[in-house]
Amino acid sequence: MPFSYDKLWKLLIDKKMNKTDLQKAINTTPATIAKLGKNENVNMNTLAKICKYFDCDIGDIMEFRKEE
Repeated sequence: MPFSYDKLWKLLIDKKMNKTDLQKAINTTPATIAKLGKNENVNMNTLAKICKYFDCDIGDIMEFRKEE
């Protein structure tokens, strides 16, 4: 997928959180966290929950990468 969630993982490190902490904080399933980990598509509501939790913009947690 052309989207990368590397910024989200860096944010978690900066906040001293792990993926399980994020899952609990936004009340989502392990499958959704796994999709994020594989840079797969997730529901926009999930991304909105993450942005709301961290009080950030979508560009702070993900980026578009051109596929070559």
